[in-house]
Formats: sequence, structure tokens, C-alpha cells
Amino acid sequence: MEEIILNKEPELKNPYMVAAWPGMGGVAIIAARYLAEKLDAEELGSISPQGFFDIGGVLIENNVVQDISFPENSLYLARDKAERDWIIFIGEAQPTSNAYRMANVLLDLAQRFKVQRLYTFAAAPTHIYHTKQPRVLGAVTSQELLPEPSVYDITPLREGSISGLNGLMLGVAKQRHVEGMCLLGEIPIYTTNVANPRSSAAVIRVLSQMTGLEIDMADIEKWAEQTDTQIEEKISQLKESFGEEAHGLIEYFDQLAEQTGSDDIHQEYRAEELHRDIERFLKDQGGHKEEH
Repeated sequence: MEEIILNKEPELKNPYMVAAWPGMGGVAIIAARYLAEKLDAEELGSISPQGFFDIGGVLIENNVVQDISFPENSLYLARDKAERDWIIFIGEAQPTSNAYRMANVLLDLAQRFKVQRLYTFAAAPTHIYHTKQPRVLGAVTSQELLPEPSVYDITPLREGSISGLNGLMLGVAKQRHVEGMCLLGEIPIYTTNVANPRSSAAVIRVLSQMTGLEIDMADIEKWAEQTDTQIEEKISQLKESFGEEAHGLIEYFDQLAEQTGSDDIHQEYRAEELHRDIERFLKDQGGHKEEH
């Protein structure tokens, strides 16, 4: 089976690759889609979904079984003002099987076109208030690739893990001696199920700093402001409607709003309690769309 289906065989110049799948806060997928949009990327091809996704049923409309629909795995191609080519892969969903093989299929393509560096994106949930500028953490396939924090707005990720293919791709890149870097944008731990364009924008800015990529940020910054306003409204409703009943959660939000960094939260709010109270008081906020 031909897993990579290309619309054409491009001649590339100094190519880079970005690969993204959905994850917490939609950080990776939002950033990749925004890059593709602002670089006027054209569709290059796709990866066949067969072997990567299991379908557990079908939809019925007007008594008729609808066509089976697989998540799309799309490849895009763009050229920036510096005459560099960018291959952008956007996976509509994390694969339900053979994730390691999918990563290798993409690395086959990267090596075939002599990609100079692979970039992935991810989220880093921390105690940060949603209106504050998120940090961007960096993980690399070799120490030599680590950007200088004094030059770029990036913090080295010294330990931890990166779940899903946004992380696995980096491990496979290292196995195959392809330079790779994951940029992780901070998101508030109370918004992991909410689209977070502010974090995606921070990731794009760091990518732009390191590569000289010119991206118009106006639209994603506007979206971030709108998202902030919606969350602020939910917190205001929480204070008005629940008061003493949600005292612990309200105090947590107040401390986050006043703190200067993501590590100096004074109140010990255990993760299970936080998630329970968020589900109880703010759960309907999670319906905000990830797409832009």
C-alpha cells in the first residue's frame, strides 16, 4: 500500500517540516493551521488513513448508511520570503493504532526531501493565568540544537514527557538522525480542553525568532483576546453564582491573576480537586472551537 500520496513531485529548496496533531489546548494544531494559512500553503498530498485508524460504526441519515469517513492526514507546501520551503503536516486526529509507523512514514518523506529540521508543537500545562504571556519550552534531539535562552524567548525543557505523536515524532527523528525540536506552549491547567490561541501564538513567535520566518500575527492575537474575554466571563459568573460554594477555586484564580510566574502559586490545590471543581463550575466553557 502506498501510504504517502503526493499530488506532485516538488523540487524543494532548503526545506523544513512542521508536523502537528491535536492535543491539549489545541496548541499544536492551531499553530500549524495558522502557519499554513498565513504562508498561503497549497495542498501537497496526504497520508492514507488505512492502518492507522479503526472505525467503530457508521452514521445513518434518511434511512441510508453514510460513507465511511476517516480522519484526514494532510500535507501542505509553502515557500517563505527567504525562499525556503515548508512542508506542513496536519493530522486531524491522533492515530488509534500504529503511531510509530505513522511517524516513520513522515520521516521517510522528510529524508526523501532532505528536510533540514523537523518542528513539532505541544502544550505544557502549568499554573499560569490565561491572560498572561505563556512561556515556550523547548525539547531537542541533541544538545547542540538547544537555542540560547538569552537570545530567544525559550526555556529548555530539562525533564518530563511529551505525549502523542507531537512527542513521538521527535523520538523517531532522533533514531533516524534528523534534527528535531518540539516547542511547547504553556497553557493553564484549567483550560486543557479549551482552544488556546495565545499559547499557539507564543509558539509561532519563537519559531519565527529562530528561523526568521515572517508571519502576520494579527488574527491569532485577536482570537486570543476573544478567548481570554470568554474565560474571564466564566470566572465572573462563577464568583456571582456560586460564591462561598466555589471559594477554593475562586481563591486559586485570584492567586494566579496576581502571581508573577507559573511556579509561585501559594495555595496547594491538588490536581484532582482542581479538575473536579472545573468540571463542576466551568465545564460548558470547553465547547469553544479549536479551529480558526
